Amino acid sequence: MYIHQQKEWPRFRWNAEKLMSALADVRHSQGRLLGRMGALGFSMRKEASLQTLTLDVLKSSEIEGEIFNREQVRSSIARRMGINAGGSILIDRHADGIVEVMLDATENKDTVLTKDRLFNWHAALFPTGRSGIQRITVGQWRGEKSGMMQIVSGSYGHEKVHYEAPSFDRVAPEMKSFLSWFNSAAESDLVIKAALAHFWFVTIHPFDDGNGRLARAIADMVLARSEQSSLRFYSMSAQIQKNRRVYFNILEECQKGSLDMTLWIEWFLSCLQGAINSAEKTLESILVKANFWEAHSGDSFNNRQQQILNRLFDGFDGKLTSSKWAKLEKCSQDTALRDINDLLLRQILKKEQAGGRSTSYVLKTRP
Repeated sequence: MYIHQQKEWPRFRWNAEKLMSALADVRHSQGRLLGRMGALGFSMRKEASLQTLTLDVLKSSEIEGEIFNREQVRSSIARRMGINAGGSILIDRHADGIVEVMLDATENKDTVLTKDRLFNWHAALFPTGRSGIQRITVGQWRGEKSGMMQIVSGSYGHEKVHYEAPSFDRVAPEMKSFLSWFNSAAESDLVIKAALAHFWFVTIHPFDDGNGRLARAIADMVLARSEQSSLRFYSMSAQIQKNRRVYFNILEECQKGSLDMTLWIEWFLSCLQGAINSAEKTLESILVKANFWEAHSGDSFNNRQQQILNRLFDGFDGKLTSSKWAKLEKCSQDTALRDINDLLLRQILKKEQAGGRSTSYVLKTRP
């Protein structure tokens, strides 16, 4: 029997006393991180949020097996946040769609979550009306054509069913119940509500595809409410991706278990604590970048050098070579080499130790 087949569904319960210590630790960590971020200037806080959201979008998609280009995602978020990311990058509309969803969830965290809003989010995730090569129903609850919604693994003839969602005819009333609960005043701590919202939504599985990404966006929306901040400084999706197998195992166990959500909430709090701890690295890289530009405030850099240095501080994908420099900045190879040699002379860049067909360069002081 799946959890949604139980007579008392969805009357969740949990052991508040057992969760008390972990919840207090998470709340303390949230406050500490927000306090440290609050001590930074507004532009640095936006920069930290940009890095976090970029990671969040990338990792939330990776959990579902979809890989996006980091620079495209970053540029899409920067444009929507009004941040000058430098350069003109062609942005994949699928990446732009999930960026739109994540930003709407957090920037408009206090706006009522409605059926139409969820439909718009779903349509943004699948702008072509397809998931891969398969056509799906977009911007609507899954219907009769979707058939039985199962989570299955294994080769053909040896499939293992991990979970079976409520039938299509139950989706509309189930979602009506979910949205009514979601938009009502929280009866427990908002972090607990975020955990329940994630689990409840993905258990209903209301869409043909994209349910995991939307569940994580909904949880982020509640976490943003819990902090009263639309700027995000940690990524739950990145933490989930690190322990992807554990995530799916605990989800399956709870979807086949009782209405006692203590185990799920314990896992959620542990994951959230790990995400907040990892955010310290983001803060450190932001401070290194800020200190670098402050130390070199009187120095002269051309636009190409500024843009490439910022890319390196923000987490450059792959190795920086003169040919990649020329391609990114739309300049000649000779111009790229002059830019690089100037930074080598000033001891801002250094050559990579590892050999290869092409010389690559890194920051002398790594973020």
